[in-house]
Amino acid sequence: MSTDVRRLATVLAALLLASLAAAPARAADGTGGPAAGQRIATALRGSPVYVDEAYADAVPPARQRQLAERIRHTGLPIKVVLTPLTKGDAFDGDSDVLAGTVRDRLPEQRELVLITTDGDFPDSLRGFEWPADTHQARDAVAAAGFLEGMRDAGLADLTAKAVDLVAEGRGRQRHEEALETLDGSAPAGARASERPASGPSSNTAGARWLWPLVAVPALALIVLAASTLVRARRTSPAVPQLVFAAARAADETRLRSQAEAEVIALGEATRAADASTPGLQSALDAYATAGKVLDEARGLPDLAGVLALVKEGRDALDGTPGLPLCFFNPLHGAAAHRTAWRPLGRRDRLDVAACQECTDALRNRRAPEVLTDRGEGGRTVPYFEVPAGRSVWAATGYGSLMTVSAGLAQDGRCRS
Repeated sequence: MSTDVRRLATVLAALLLASLAAAPARAADGTGGPAAGQRIATALRGSPVYVDEAYADAVPPARQRQLAERIRHTGLPIKVVLTPLTKGDAFDGDSDVLAGTVRDRLPEQRELVLITTDGDFPDSLRGFEWPADTHQARDAVAAAGFLEGMRDAGLADLTAKAVDLVAEGRGRQRHEEALETLDGSAPAGARASERPASGPSSNTAGARWLWPLVAVPALALIVLAASTLVRARRTSPAVPQLVFAAARAADETRLRSQAEAEVIALGEATRAADASTPGLQSALDAYATAGKVLDEARGLPDLAGVLALVKEGRDALDGTPGLPLCFFNPLHGAAAHRTAWRPLGRRDRLDVAACQECTDALRNRRAPEVLTDRGEGGRTVPYFEVPAGRSVWAATGYGSLMTVSAGLAQDGRCRS
């Protein structure tokens, strides 16, 4: 390993240690996972609203009392937990961990609707419900940030709207309607499981508290990586992996959460479908297969396959199969066009489905952004360059070359 690479690794490690030392500082005073969960649960027994001191300016005591009264008027078992979430804290920055921890410490609460801050988007909210999605809480809370007039709302107003939508009981419908109003149409493949990036103003106390923690190390990493990457590429292929490994891991974690939510949503859609729906059995098969692939997923290519299966299931239910996910990178979403494309080193052309971005790149003779996988010798290559006998994703093109369900069903096919 070259001196530049060693220096880069040392500095990166120091930055990570510094950020980790700062992030869990809140947990070091006895507010670690179980203790923090118990503290929040105890507070919720006295009031349905818990607000961390970091959000005291955004949701002052008077607004907390108003929220509590609003919740009592609904007659529903709604609890609100507003607390900053960041990697390395008491809940490892994960809304699901926060919700599960609090739920476990409220055993007497047989039914519970929990509204929490979002670990991925600090200015947004997440909805959870036990034992089932009776009040469509997940969709209702997700819809709140998309509604007209709420995109720049404060945290207190956003939470109040989320409570109202849960009480309304039409969260799924409201979420679909809200998505349709975004730029005139819903994003391709958008579902309630996708977390809204909009919400209260970023100048809340929580955002001010999180910004230095995230931005300073990030800026340092970018500057350091940019200054050494050119030299290091000439001496060691490990440098790109060193610089981008953490980002890829974060992407995988987020995509796994999205895939889980998409599979759950597809299952709910199949259960709600009429028994006479022509594509119901195909949708059920896609749902079952997607769940199995998700359980065994080992990286981004497998998780993208889950999304492709979910789309097949959705198309089967709708009875109007559309284009599959983008061939070049299924994480781009549904394709917009089919186009002829000749892989490098081959004479034949393939008829593939591509999103608008990738289609434009091909028309302008630019290489589209592609999803990568591990090829021969562990090299990172475009996923479609992995031998089809080793990768069902290369064999199917995530639906462009054949349906993913058919590819998985063929004997001798396995995921790379």
